[in-house]
Amino acid sequence: MAYQYPSSGFPGYPGYPGGDPSYPPAGQQAFPGGQYPGGAFPPAAGGGYPAAGGFPAPGGFPGAVPSYPGAPGFGTPGQGPGYGAPPGAPGYGAPQGVPGYGGPGFGAPAGGYGAPAAGGYGAPAGYGAPAAGGYGAPASGGFGAPPGGAPGYGGYQQPPAQSYGGGGPGQAPGGFPSGPAPGQQPVVSVQSQPFAAAMTATQGTIKAAANFDALADAEKLRKAMKGFGTDEQTIIDVIAHRSNDQRQKIKAAFKTAYGKDLIKDLKSELSGNVEDLIIALFMPPTYYDAYCVYHAIKGAGTKEGVLIEILCSRTNAEVRNIVACYKSEFGRDIEKDIRSDTSGHFERLLVSMCQGNRDESTNVNMQQVEQDAQRLYQAGEGKLGTDESSFNLVLASRSFPHLKALAEAYARISKRDLISAIGREFSGHIEDGLKAILQCAINRPAYFAERLYKSMKGAGTKDSTLIRVVVTRSEIDLVQIKQAFVQMYQKSLASMIQSDTSGDYRKMLLAIAGQ
Repeated sequence: MAYQYPSSGFPGYPGYPGGDPSYPPAGQQAFPGGQYPGGAFPPAAGGGYPAAGGFPAPGGFPGAVPSYPGAPGFGTPGQGPGYGAPPGAPGYGAPQGVPGYGGPGFGAPAGGYGAPAAGGYGAPAGYGAPAAGGYGAPASGGFGAPPGGAPGYGGYQQPPAQSYGGGGPGQAPGGFPSGPAPGQQPVVSVQSQPFAAAMTATQGTIKAAANFDALADAEKLRKAMKGFGTDEQTIIDVIAHRSNDQRQKIKAAFKTAYGKDLIKDLKSELSGNVEDLIIALFMPPTYYDAYCVYHAIKGAGTKEGVLIEILCSRTNAEVRNIVACYKSEFGRDIEKDIRSDTSGHFERLLVSMCQGNRDESTNVNMQQVEQDAQRLYQAGEGKLGTDESSFNLVLASRSFPHLKALAEAYARISKRDLISAIGREFSGHIEDGLKAILQCAINRPAYFAERLYKSMKGAGTKDSTLIRVVVTRSEIDLVQIKQAFVQMYQKSLASMIQSDTSGDYRKMLLAIAGQ
């Protein structure tokens, strides 16, 4: 039967005499359909809460409630998620900062029905969930993060869509658009499915500056570059602490005030890696992605790692905007360029990625997950040879939450994790591409943390990778990436940047990373 709330609240609990009006009235089902994820609540006399004497004393409730092993969200502290979480554990009651039943609730310290500090079942503020959030979302990290503060899965927030125009293939060297040219239409952002909205908001190290004044910032940059020498510290202080949208406004204000192009002036004052880093920060996000893809293909050789990193980690809306921007700004078809520069199964995977047509729903059909796990096992380890098309179909089309569940199901079937199985069945760039998709599904911040680590590991530094990842994730999830970096490598991202870079380049990277 459905579990229902008593209309009189919770008598006897301090602070709630006569009941709490924020809870549903008598007879209203506690959750849609009255169903807990593991099934209906256990029968209870009177259709209310269990008549077993209340909740355990440690949680502030006299008496005891029997545990219900086998049903998700029930049990006892220390043995599994459920009722009776110790004080300070967010859960079934109110998340931190949201009015609810007894503050830290009777949910679970590491799970249970409800959610930790930020994000809940999707209910409005007032019952067990803040105004925004999703089901089971942790305070930071994304979808279904494990306990212990590990980075979440798929916690990705799409930045605002940018508009493009102007320039095109014949634009002045080093230039890039700041908005649609007269008579041109901007690239229309393709709206994401519920996937993006349901993910817990991720956190970038760069946020829009308060009390922003584009003209005042333009003046600061002008003074920093005017006359003999350059005041690099002022340039760093301004650029590293403004959002990309604010930088576009500074660029426009600079041209309005001085009749000069800010990018050209910066290029004339700077050089080397710090120049590349600052110019990248002034490119609109989608243009920068398209720019990186274009230069990964252009000329002799192909930078396959760049194509994988960008095309395999972005949302549908982002991919489609990249494809459109690539066409409008560089006058080329991204799919044709990929076909001419790659081949075989890797080519097919990248072409699949360019469609921007991945399922982005948050609902996971466990029956299909099990079928896909069996399908991949039979396509790889379960046979002689490999059916590459099955891997392409599943990893290119299924949602990231589905792929995360698939990785767990595959491990149960084969006693080997799916990433290792891909390593045994594939090699080269197709192996890297398939692994990147799966890593982004399981733990996106960890994927980018690995990219950053490898860019600085060993002799020399792959500065293009370091710059690209720091810039593209700075307003999205660089905070989570830094956390994952420490967990994976037992050292901070800042300490590695400190030891691998120098001068103004180092200062700028550290400023972007929030150090």
